[in-house]
Amino acid sequence: MVDQNCPYIYTKRRVYYFSRRVPEDLKGHYKRNRIVLSLRTKSLKAAQARTVSLVAKLDEDWLTLRWRSSNDPFSRFLVDVAAANLTISSAPSLSEAKELYLRVKGEGRSIRFAQAADRAVGYMIKLLGDRPIDTYTRAEVNQLRDALSQRGLRKTSIRRNFSTIRAIANFSAREHDLKDIQSFSGVYLGEDETSTQTRRLPIPLEDIRRIQTLCKQMDDEARWLIALISNTGMRLSEATGLLKSDVVLDAKHPHITLKAHPWRRLKTRGSERVVPLVGASLWAAERAVNSSQGSFMFPKYCNEKVCKANSASGALNKWLSPRVPSGCVIHSFRHSLRDRLRAVECPPDIIDRIGGWAVGGIGEGYGSGYPVSVLHKL
Repeated sequence: MVDQNCPYIYTKRRVYYFSRRVPEDLKGHYKRNRIVLSLRTKSLKAAQARTVSLVAKLDEDWLTLRWRSSNDPFSRFLVDVAAANLTISSAPSLSEAKELYLRVKGEGRSIRFAQAADRAVGYMIKLLGDRPIDTYTRAEVNQLRDALSQRGLRKTSIRRNFSTIRAIANFSAREHDLKDIQSFSGVYLGEDETSTQTRRLPIPLEDIRRIQTLCKQMDDEARWLIALISNTGMRLSEATGLLKSDVVLDAKHPHITLKAHPWRRLKTRGSERVVPLVGASLWAAERAVNSSQGSFMFPKYCNEKVCKANSASGALNKWLSPRVPSGCVIHSFRHSLRDRLRAVECPPDIIDRIGGWAVGGIGEGYGSGYPVSVLHKL
Protein backbone atom coordinates (compact mmCIF):
# COMPACT_ATOMS: atom_id res chain seq x y z
CA MET A 1 0.00 0.00 0.00
CA VAL A 2 1.63 3.22 -1.22
CA ASP A 3 1.21 6.48 0.68
CA GLN A 4 0.12 9.08 -1.90
CA ASN A 5 1.37 11.94 0.25
CA CYS A 6 4.89 10.55 0.23
CA PRO A 7 5.66 8.60 -2.98
CA TYR A 8 8.67 6.77 -1.52
CA ILE A 9 6.72 5.14 1.34
CA TYR A 10 4.60 2.01 1.38
CA THR A 11 3.32 -0.25 4.16
CA LYS A 12 3.68 -3.98 4.68
CA ARG A 13 2.01 -5.62 7.66
CA ARG A 14 1.44 -2.10 9.03
CA VAL A 15 5.21 -1.35 9.00
CA TYR A 16 6.43 1.48 6.76
CA TYR A 17 9.05 0.86 4.06
CA PHE A 18 11.12 3.18 1.89
CA SER A 19 11.32 2.43 -1.84
CA ARG A 20 13.03 4.40 -4.59
CA ARG A 21 14.01 3.45 -8.13
CA VAL A 22 17.70 3.75 -9.10
CA PRO A 23 18.19 6.15 -12.05
CA GLU A 24 19.05 4.50 -15.36
CA ASP A 25 22.49 6.12 -15.59
CA LEU A 26 23.49 4.83 -12.13
CA LYS A 27 22.17 1.25 -12.25
CA GLY A 28 25.67 -0.04 -12.91
CA HIS A 29 26.66 1.01 -9.40
CA TYR A 30 23.92 -1.02 -7.68
CA LYS A 31 23.02 -4.68 -7.30
CA ARG A 32 19.30 -3.97 -7.75
CA ASN A 33 17.20 -1.53 -9.74
CA ARG A 34 15.28 -0.38 -6.68
CA ILE A 35 16.38 0.49 -3.14
CA VAL A 36 14.00 -0.86 -0.50
CA LEU A 37 14.55 -0.40 3.25
CA SER A 38 12.37 -1.02 6.27
CA LEU A 39 11.79 2.20 8.19
CA ARG A 40 11.17 0.10 11.33
CA THR A 41 8.16 2.10 12.43
CA LYS A 42 4.36 1.97 12.31
CA SER A 43 4.11 5.74 12.71
CA LEU A 44 3.47 7.69 9.50
CA LYS A 45 4.99 10.84 10.98
CA ALA A 46 8.21 9.02 11.94
CA ALA A 47 8.32 7.28 8.55
CA GLN A 48 8.00 10.58 6.70
CA ALA A 49 10.78 12.15 8.74
CA ARG A 50 13.14 9.22 8.07
CA THR A 51 12.21 9.23 4.37
CA VAL A 52 13.16 12.88 3.99
CA SER A 53 16.59 12.04 5.41
CA LEU A 54 17.01 9.00 3.13
CA VAL A 55 15.95 10.93 0.02
CA ALA A 56 18.45 13.69 0.82
CA LYS A 57 21.21 11.15 1.38
CA LEU A 58 20.49 9.35 -1.92
CA ASP A 59 20.36 12.63 -3.84
CA GLU A 60 23.77 13.55 -2.42
CA ASP A 61 25.23 10.11 -3.24
CA TRP A 62 23.86 10.19 -6.80
CA LEU A 63 25.15 13.69 -7.38
CA THR A 64 28.61 12.54 -6.23
CA LEU A 65 28.48 9.46 -8.47
CA ARG A 66 27.54 11.53 -11.49
CA TRP A 67 30.18 14.15 -10.75
CA ARG A 68 32.88 11.52 -10.43
CA SER A 69 31.84 9.57 -13.50
CA SER A 70 34.01 9.19 -16.59
CA ASN A 71 32.46 12.33 -18.00
CA ASP A 72 33.78 14.42 -15.12
CA PRO A 73 35.73 17.29 -16.77
CA PHE A 74 38.16 17.33 -13.85
CA SER A 75 38.88 13.58 -13.81
CA ARG A 76 42.09 14.01 -15.82
CA PHE A 77 43.56 16.05 -12.97
CA LEU A 78 43.17 13.17 -10.50
CA VAL A 79 46.14 10.91 -9.68
CA ASP A 80 43.98 7.79 -9.73
CA VAL A 81 40.49 8.16 -11.16
CA ALA A 82 39.42 4.69 -10.09
CA ALA A 83 40.50 5.31 -6.51
CA ALA A 84 38.71 8.65 -6.51
CA ASN A 85 35.40 7.13 -7.56
CA LEU A 86 32.90 6.64 -4.78
CA THR A 87 32.98 3.05 -3.56
CA ILE A 88 29.63 1.40 -2.92
CA SER A 89 30.15 -1.06 -0.09
CA SER A 90 28.40 -4.42 -0.07
CA ALA A 91 28.74 -4.73 3.72
CA PRO A 92 25.67 -4.40 5.95
CA SER A 93 25.07 -1.16 7.79
CA LEU A 94 25.93 -0.96 11.47
CA SER A 95 22.25 -1.14 12.45
CA GLU A 96 21.75 -4.19 10.22
CA ALA A 97 24.84 -5.81 11.74
CA LYS A 98 23.40 -5.18 15.20
CA GLU A 99 20.07 -6.79 14.26
CA LEU A 100 21.88 -9.87 12.95
CA TYR A 101 24.06 -10.05 16.07
CA LEU A 102 21.06 -9.86 18.41
CA ARG A 103 19.01 -12.33 16.38
CA VAL A 104 21.73 -14.99 16.25
CA LYS A 105 23.72 -14.46 19.45
CA GLY A 106 21.08 -12.82 21.62
CA GLU A 107 18.83 -15.84 21.91
CA GLY A 108 18.41 -16.75 25.56
CA ARG A 109 20.39 -13.72 26.73
CA SER A 110 19.12 -11.25 29.29
CA ILE A 111 17.58 -7.93 28.27
CA ARG A 112 20.85 -6.23 29.26
CA PHE A 113 22.60 -7.95 26.34
CA ALA A 114 20.33 -6.19 23.84
CA GLN A 115 20.45 -2.94 25.80
CA ALA A 116 24.25 -2.90 25.67
CA ALA A 117 24.21 -3.43 21.90
CA ASP A 118 21.55 -0.76 21.36
CA ARG A 119 23.43 1.72 23.53
CA ALA A 120 26.86 1.20 21.91
CA VAL A 121 25.54 1.26 18.34
CA GLY A 122 23.37 4.26 19.19
CA TYR A 123 26.46 6.23 20.25
CA MET A 124 28.19 5.32 16.99
CA ILE A 125 25.27 6.14 14.70
CA LYS A 126 24.50 9.44 16.41
CA LEU A 127 28.06 10.67 15.87
CA LEU A 128 29.07 9.04 12.58
CA GLY A 129 25.84 7.90 10.92
CA ASP A 130 24.49 4.46 10.05
CA ARG A 131 26.91 3.27 7.38
CA PRO A 132 28.34 -0.02 6.08
CA ILE A 133 30.56 -1.50 8.76
CA ASP A 134 33.65 -1.48 6.56
CA THR A 135 33.49 2.25 5.79
CA TYR A 136 34.30 3.61 9.25
CA THR A 137 37.90 4.80 9.46
CA ARG A 138 40.21 4.64 12.47
CA ALA A 139 40.15 8.44 12.67
CA GLU A 140 36.35 8.34 12.97
CA VAL A 141 36.48 5.61 15.58
CA ASN A 142 38.88 7.75 17.56
CA GLN A 143 36.34 10.58 17.33
CA LEU A 144 33.82 8.30 19.03
CA ARG A 145 36.31 7.50 21.77
CA ASP A 146 36.91 11.20 22.39
CA ALA A 147 33.20 12.01 22.28
CA LEU A 148 32.37 9.36 24.87
CA SER A 149 35.15 10.63 27.09
CA GLN A 150 33.80 14.17 26.82
CA ARG A 151 30.38 12.89 27.86
CA GLY A 152 31.95 11.87 31.15
CA LEU A 153 31.95 8.09 30.62
CA ARG A 154 34.55 6.17 32.59
CA LYS A 155 37.25 4.34 30.67
CA THR A 156 35.71 1.01 31.70
CA SER A 157 32.37 2.07 30.20
CA ILE A 158 34.04 3.27 27.00
CA ARG A 159 35.91 -0.01 26.79
CA ARG A 160 32.66 -1.99 27.16
CA ASN A 161 31.00 0.02 24.39
CA PHE A 162 33.93 -0.49 22.02
CA SER A 163 34.04 -4.18 22.86
CA THR A 164 30.35 -4.47 21.95
CA ILE A 165 30.73 -2.56 18.66
CA ARG A 166 33.81 -4.62 17.74
CA ALA A 167 31.96 -7.88 18.48
CA ILE A 168 28.98 -6.79 16.33
CA ALA A 169 31.16 -5.71 13.38
CA ASN A 170 33.39 -8.79 13.45
CA PHE A 171 30.49 -11.21 13.81
CA SER A 172 28.61 -9.62 10.92
CA ALA A 173 31.75 -9.59 8.77
CA ARG A 174 32.25 -13.32 9.33
CA GLU A 175 28.59 -14.06 8.61
CA HIS A 176 28.78 -12.13 5.33
CA ASP A 177 32.19 -13.58 4.38
CA LEU A 178 33.86 -10.17 4.43
CA LYS A 179 37.40 -9.21 5.29
CA ASP A 180 38.17 -8.55 8.93
CA ILE A 181 37.12 -5.10 10.13
CA GLN A 182 40.26 -3.54 11.59
CA SER A 183 38.99 -0.05 12.42
CA PHE A 184 37.55 -1.07 15.79
CA SER A 185 40.52 -3.19 16.92
CA GLY A 186 43.40 -1.93 19.02
CA VAL A 187 41.88 1.47 19.76
CA TYR A 188 43.85 3.13 22.54
CA LEU A 189 41.46 3.81 25.42
CA GLY A 190 43.93 4.92 28.08
CA GLU A 191 45.30 3.17 31.11
CA ASP A 192 43.07 1.04 33.34
CA GLU A 193 41.38 2.79 36.22
CA THR A 194 41.85 -0.05 38.67
CA SER A 195 43.88 2.14 40.99
CA THR A 196 41.10 4.72 41.25
CA GLN A 197 38.08 2.42 41.26
CA THR A 198 36.13 1.97 44.46
CA ARG A 199 37.08 -1.35 45.98
CA ARG A 200 34.24 -3.46 47.30
CA LEU A 201 34.89 -4.27 50.94
CA PRO A 202 33.82 -7.43 52.77
CA ILE A 203 31.21 -7.04 55.49
CA PRO A 204 32.59 -7.81 58.98
CA LEU A 205 31.26 -11.01 60.54
CA GLU A 206 29.63 -9.18 63.48
CA ASP A 207 27.67 -7.01 61.05
CA ILE A 208 26.61 -10.08 59.06
CA ARG A 209 25.23 -11.70 62.23
CA ARG A 210 23.36 -8.52 63.13
CA ILE A 211 21.87 -8.22 59.63
CA GLN A 212 20.78 -11.87 59.70
CA THR A 213 18.97 -11.23 62.98
CA LEU A 214 17.21 -8.19 61.48
CA CYS A 215 16.21 -10.24 58.44
CA LYS A 216 14.53 -12.84 60.65
CA GLN A 217 12.71 -10.13 62.57
CA MET A 218 11.37 -8.39 59.44
CA ASP A 219 10.69 -11.74 57.71
CA ASP A 220 9.76 -10.54 54.18
CA GLU A 221 10.82 -11.37 50.64
CA ALA A 222 13.60 -8.76 50.44
CA ARG A 223 15.10 -9.90 53.75
CA TRP A 224 14.90 -13.57 52.69
CA LEU A 225 16.96 -12.65 49.65
CA ILE A 226 19.58 -10.86 51.75
CA ALA A 227 19.76 -13.69 54.28
CA LEU A 228 20.08 -16.28 51.48
CA ILE A 229 23.06 -14.44 50.01
CA SER A 230 24.67 -13.79 53.41
CA ASN A 231 25.80 -17.39 53.98
CA THR A 232 26.04 -18.60 50.38
CA GLY A 233 27.96 -15.79 48.67
CA MET A 234 25.77 -16.14 45.59
CA ARG A 235 25.64 -13.28 43.12
CA LEU A 236 22.43 -11.30 43.40
CA SER A 237 21.26 -12.31 39.92
CA GLU A 238 21.91 -15.97 40.76
CA ALA A 239 19.71 -15.75 43.83
CA THR A 240 16.88 -13.69 42.34
CA GLY A 241 16.57 -16.04 39.35
CA LEU A 242 16.05 -19.21 41.40
CA LEU A 243 13.15 -21.60 41.00
CA LYS A 244 11.79 -23.44 44.00
CA SER A 245 12.75 -26.65 42.21
CA ASP A 246 16.40 -25.53 42.34
CA VAL A 247 16.33 -25.82 46.13
CA VAL A 248 16.72 -29.21 47.86
CA LEU A 249 15.51 -28.95 51.45
CA ASP A 250 14.54 -32.53 52.26
CA ALA A 251 18.05 -33.98 51.85
CA LYS A 252 20.50 -34.75 54.64
CA HIS A 253 22.53 -31.78 53.42
CA PRO A 254 20.18 -29.02 52.15
CA HIS A 255 21.54 -27.22 49.11
CA ILE A 256 20.81 -25.26 45.94
CA THR A 257 21.51 -26.73 42.53
CA LEU A 258 22.45 -23.53 40.73
CA LYS A 259 21.97 -23.64 36.96
CA ALA A 260 21.15 -21.32 34.07
CA HIS A 261 17.57 -20.46 33.12
CA PRO A 262 16.12 -18.64 30.08
CA TRP A 263 15.38 -15.58 32.21
CA ARG A 264 18.79 -15.60 33.95
CA ARG A 265 22.05 -16.81 32.48
CA LEU A 266 25.06 -17.54 34.68
CA LYS A 267 28.18 -15.42 34.46
CA THR A 268 30.58 -18.28 33.65
CA ARG A 269 30.46 -22.03 33.10
CA GLY A 270 31.98 -22.47 36.56
CA SER A 271 29.03 -20.62 38.07
CA GLU A 272 26.89 -23.73 37.67
CA ARG A 273 27.40 -25.46 41.01
CA VAL A 274 25.99 -26.90 44.21
CA VAL A 275 25.58 -24.31 46.97
CA PRO A 276 25.22 -25.64 50.55
CA LEU A 277 22.53 -24.11 52.75
CA VAL A 278 23.32 -23.45 56.40
CA GLY A 279 22.20 -21.09 59.16
CA ALA A 280 20.36 -17.95 58.05
CA SER A 281 20.57 -18.97 54.40
CA LEU A 282 18.79 -22.25 55.12
CA TRP A 283 16.11 -20.36 57.06
CA ALA A 284 15.67 -17.90 54.15
CA ALA A 285 15.39 -20.68 51.57
CA GLU A 286 12.72 -22.45 53.63
CA ARG A 287 10.73 -19.24 54.11
CA ALA A 288 10.94 -18.31 50.40
CA VAL A 289 9.96 -21.80 49.19
CA ASN A 290 7.03 -22.10 51.59
CA SER A 291 5.74 -18.58 50.96
CA SER A 292 5.91 -18.37 47.17
CA GLN A 293 2.65 -19.26 45.42
CA GLY A 294 4.30 -19.89 42.07
CA SER A 295 7.41 -21.63 40.79
CA PHE A 296 9.80 -18.74 41.50
CA MET A 297 11.61 -18.29 44.79
CA PHE A 298 11.40 -14.49 44.62
CA PRO A 299 8.44 -13.59 42.36
CA LYS A 300 8.80 -9.89 43.21
CA TYR A 301 12.11 -9.82 41.40
CA CYS A 302 11.82 -12.53 38.74
CA ASN A 303 9.38 -14.06 36.26
CA GLU A 304 9.48 -16.11 33.05
CA LYS A 305 10.56 -13.09 30.99
CA VAL A 306 13.08 -11.19 33.09
CA CYS A 307 15.23 -11.33 36.19
CA LYS A 308 15.10 -7.90 37.86
CA ALA A 309 18.46 -8.10 39.60
CA ASN A 310 19.17 -4.40 39.02
CA SER A 311 15.91 -3.37 40.69
CA ALA A 312 16.62 -5.73 43.57
CA SER A 313 20.13 -4.31 43.92
CA GLY A 314 18.87 -0.76 44.31
CA ALA A 315 16.26 -1.69 46.91
CA LEU A 316 18.48 -4.00 48.95
CA ASN A 317 21.48 -1.68 48.97
CA LYS A 318 19.27 1.17 50.12
CA TRP A 319 18.22 -0.91 53.13
CA LEU A 320 21.75 -2.23 53.76
CA SER A 321 23.59 1.08 53.46
CA PRO A 322 22.99 2.44 57.00
CA ARG A 323 23.58 -1.00 58.52
CA VAL A 324 27.00 -1.83 57.07
CA PRO A 325 30.37 0.00 56.96
CA SER A 326 30.94 2.55 54.22
CA GLY A 327 31.85 0.93 50.91
CA CYS A 328 29.91 -2.27 51.58
CA VAL A 329 27.05 -3.34 49.29
CA ILE A 330 25.01 -6.50 48.68
CA HIS A 331 27.88 -7.95 46.62
CA SER A 332 30.15 -7.56 49.66
CA PHE A 333 28.61 -10.72 51.15
CA ARG A 334 30.40 -12.57 48.36
CA HIS A 335 33.75 -11.05 49.38
CA SER A 336 32.98 -11.86 53.01
CA LEU A 337 32.26 -15.50 52.22
CA ARG A 338 35.71 -15.97 50.72
CA ASP A 339 37.35 -14.40 53.79
CA ARG A 340 35.25 -16.57 56.12
CA LEU A 341 36.24 -19.72 54.25
CA ARG A 342 39.89 -18.70 54.35
CA ALA A 343 39.60 -18.15 58.10
CA VAL A 344 38.67 -21.82 58.66
CA GLU A 345 41.50 -22.92 56.33
CA CYS A 346 39.16 -24.23 53.69
CA PRO A 347 41.15 -25.55 50.67
CA PRO A 348 41.23 -22.99 47.83
CA ASP A 349 39.69 -25.36 45.29
CA ILE A 350 36.68 -25.97 47.56
CA ILE A 351 36.31 -22.20 48.09
CA ASP A 352 36.24 -21.78 44.32
CA ARG A 353 33.62 -24.52 43.98
CA ILE A 354 31.32 -23.03 46.59
CA GLY A 355 31.54 -19.50 45.20
CA GLY A 356 31.60 -20.39 41.51
CA TRP A 357 34.96 -18.74 40.94
CA ALA A 358 37.25 -19.87 38.13
CA VAL A 359 39.03 -23.12 38.89
CA GLY A 360 42.35 -23.82 37.16
CA GLY A 361 44.18 -26.99 36.21
CA ILE A 362 43.44 -29.75 33.71
CA GLY A 363 42.57 -32.16 36.51
CA GLU A 364 39.61 -30.02 37.51
CA GLY A 365 37.83 -31.16 34.36
CA TYR A 366 37.79 -34.78 35.53
CA GLY A 367 35.17 -36.34 37.79
CA SER A 368 32.02 -34.81 39.28
CA GLY A 369 33.62 -32.59 41.91
CA TYR A 370 33.22 -32.59 45.68
CA PRO A 371 30.16 -34.28 47.22
CA VAL A 372 27.67 -31.94 48.84
CA SER A 373 28.51 -33.35 52.29
CA VAL A 374 32.06 -31.99 52.00
CA LEU A 375 30.87 -28.59 50.79
CA HIS A 376 28.25 -28.48 53.54
CA LYS A 377 30.58 -28.98 56.48
CA LEU A 378 32.97 -26.24 55.32
